[in-house]
This record gives sequence, structure tokens and C-alpha cells, in this order.
Amino acid sequence: MLKKKALVVGATGIIGSYILDHLSLLDDWEAIGVARTIPDKHPERYVSLNLLDAGQVKETLGRIRGITHIFFAAYQDFPIHSKEQVEVNTGMLANAVKGVEATSSSLERVVLMQGAKVYGAHLGKFKTPAKETDPRHLPPNFYYSQEDFLRSHQQGKSWSWTILRPDLVAGVSIGNPMSIAMVIAVYASISKELGLPLRFPGKEGAYRALVQLTDASLLARASAWAATQEHTAFEVFNITNGDLFRWENLWPKIAGYFNLEAGPVQPIPLSELMPLQKETWTAMIEKYGLLPVPYEKVAAWPFGDFIFGAEYDVITDTTKIKQFGFHEVLNTEEELFTLLDELKKQRLIP
Repeated sequence: MLKKKALVVGATGIIGSYILDHLSLLDDWEAIGVARTIPDKHPERYVSLNLLDAGQVKETLGRIRGITHIFFAAYQDFPIHSKEQVEVNTGMLANAVKGVEATSSSLERVVLMQGAKVYGAHLGKFKTPAKETDPRHLPPNFYYSQEDFLRSHQQGKSWSWTILRPDLVAGVSIGNPMSIAMVIAVYASISKELGLPLRFPGKEGAYRALVQLTDASLLARASAWAATQEHTAFEVFNITNGDLFRWENLWPKIAGYFNLEAGPVQPIPLSELMPLQKETWTAMIEKYGLLPVPYEKVAAWPFGDFIFGAEYDVITDTTKIKQFGFHEVLNTEEELFTLLDELKKQRLIP
């Protein structure tokens, strides 16, 4: 069997780690993860790269060779709309693609991850359901720069690209700037430890708005599918679990999961107040035998403020990906509680 050889860039993040794990289980794939720091688990799967050093990228990939697919899920966080956010994130993609091109004649497909920010979800209320053909908002947006690079750089080349646009990705990930599951789990665990009800720490409008999630495992399966279908070349797809929910309906069930009373909506600046709970969390690590993850890495509180502060519907249309042949959907509520079970199993929360 002729194996496909994947380079998963950003392989320790909430998206890349699931893609790497999924491909590693498939008989017809060989998968190599790119990360700045190689994790302790399965270190043989990874190479360490500074993606902003084009020379190092080319030299390291020259020792790998034969890469057929790139899954690009790397991201460096900078102030929104900043020059650094655009230049750094586009530069990492460009160096990865050019590095593979220089060391492998086998490249077939580049799969790029975007997100609902491509529609301006981070700016405020936007047209919903958002479709892949919707016009761009006023730049800058690093997603636009990355996409423009792929479109222009691919001209005249034998390889192709596919773009996936998940929304709020749910999965197990530590130190990730966009992991809502860890925000909820740690916030709820600390609330319980302090004997507090589980108040919704956002705005009233956000509590009532329609929300969607993309399960990281579903996204991994969609990524493998998108990378290997001829008719998905040069196409862009929204991808979510396929359902919608409102926090007002789900939040009481989350409180019940942690055996807590669901408190009222109370805007709480998580990015200001939760860092002050470090001593409580440190004591909880010893009390419950949790993994000693540094408190600064357990949850991204500014991301929680953004998600729980968005007082408008966030809906992307997933008709196109179904029409092209990927029909899998998940029940978001069931998957969220399965994920919380996994966080307990891994001793990340009590």
C-alpha cells in the first residue's frame, strides 16, 4: 500500500493534535507533527521547527522528504488587526509550503484551517448563516493574507489546496488560546471549590444567542476527507457539528454536571478575575491529584470573555460540505459532556 505522508503544522494545538492522532491511526497515512516544543507523549511523531526561520524549515524538511500533504493549523496570537498577526501567521504558512516544495516533489494538497473570523465574527454582528461565498470584511485579517498566498503561490503548480472553516473548536488542549472546553471546566471547578453557583460569566445577549461548535475529532476526520478527494481541490468549506444551541439552555446542564446550582447571568471579566484564583487552583492540584499544569496554561480567559460576550448569533452554513460528500454530524451537547468526562479522566479537572 502506497502511503500518503502528512506534515501536520501546529501539531500540539487543539486542531493539529487531533489531526495528527487521527492520521496516525490510519493504515494508509504516515503523519509527522511540527511543533515549537516536542511533547512528552509520542515524541517520535514530531519535529521541532521555528516556522519563521525559512532556512531551518528547509533544512529539517530535507531530512524528511516525500511529503504529500500539508495540514496547516499553526497560529501565533497577537493583538487583533496588528501587523504582527498578519505577517507572522502568513509567514509561517509560506515557509512551510515553500519548505516542502523545495524538498519534496510529491506534494499533492495543502489543507488550511480558517474560522468564523473570516466572516467578521470577531467584529460584531454579521450576516448569518454565513456562506463560503460571502464577501470579505474590511482588512486586515490574517486569514485573508494566508488564503491569498495559497491562491497566488499555487499558480502553475501541480499541487492543490482546500480550506476548512470550523467555528468554536471543542477538544482537549492545554495552553491553547482557543480552548473553550478548558475555560468552562476550570471556571466551573474553581466555582465549585469556592462554594459558588455557576454563574454565566458573560452578557445577557450572549446567553440568548445561537451558538455552534466544531468537535476537534470531527474536524480531524473532515480534514482527512477533504485532503484526499479530487473534487475538493480549490474549494472552501464551513464545518461544524451541524447543530445549534443557546447557552441559556445548555448552561444549567453544565452546572448540573458539576453538581452546582446554575447562577444568574453576571458579566464577570474572566481575564481579570480568574488569574487571581491561582492559589486556589494550586491547592486543588494537590488536593485532587491533578496534573501539575501551570495555572497560566490551563485556560485562555480572554478567549472566554470574547465567546461569552458575543451578543449575536454565530451561524455558518454547512450545506456545501454535505453536498460534496462529508455528511457526519454530532450532537454538541452529548459531545461536550463526553469531553468533560475526558478532562476528568486525564486528571485535568477534579
